[in-house]
Amino acid sequence: MKQVASLQYGVIFKKAFSDVGVFKGFVRDILGINLEITTVETEKEFKPVIGHVSVKFDLYAEDIKNHIVVEIQHDRNDDHYDRFLHYHCVALLDQVKNANEYRPQTTVYTIVVLTSGDKHQCDVSMIDFDPKRLDGGTLKELKHKIIYICPKYVNENTPLLYQEWLKVIDDTLDNQVDESKYQLAEIQTAIMRIEEDGITPDERARMIEESYSQKAEQRGKLEGKLETAKIMLIKGFDIKTIIEITGLTEDIILQ
Repeated sequence: MKQVASLQYGVIFKKAFSDVGVFKGFVRDILGINLEITTVETEKEFKPVIGHVSVKFDLYAEDIKNHIVVEIQHDRNDDHYDRFLHYHCVALLDQVKNANEYRPQTTVYTIVVLTSGDKHQCDVSMIDFDPKRLDGGTLKELKHKIIYICPKYVNENTPLLYQEWLKVIDDTLDNQVDESKYQLAEIQTAIMRIEEDGITPDERARMIEESYSQKAEQRGKLEGKLETAKIMLIKGFDIKTIIEITGLTEDIILQ
């Protein structure tokens, strides 16, 4: 059993997955693509801003030879489906802003890792940009994809190649990992990179900052839900409806 820093923190997630071997192994198993890359960028930004959408990807790598861009984003926000649809489109638009045709020369894949869960409790979901016929068949025109994966909901039906990655991400959330459960060399490297003894003072400070930010955000969301519940009670909504809309318990609503 190893003591590790939790992958719920963006700074730790980037520390683990910015390793080229780890990044390539993860992409290989999630997308089925063997990238040819030598570096992984962190906090990649597109300048100038496109469409007033400010984009910063946690991890970004471009396979120039095979014309593939892969973006990985660790996320804890409730609006992740909309947020990363916009981010993905910015990465596409960045290619064609000075081009003579609309078709991008590079295929863009975005992988979003949802460490804090998902309201749909879905282990893997996907936005596939390829046009489909009414009978469900695809036209094989567009390869671009956004894949959302949530470690909390991995199950026996989760694709086998995904399972070990999702399990180890979830395993770190209590700050300890039984490394003997994982066979992939890339996962062993990721575990080694986030061992507690190897966390720098700067990384630890950023973890504390993230923790404070998360707690403040959670308090803000709770206060917003309580205010919504209060207004709904005043307007005569029934308790069941208020629970469905706010996600609060009856006891909290009636306090």
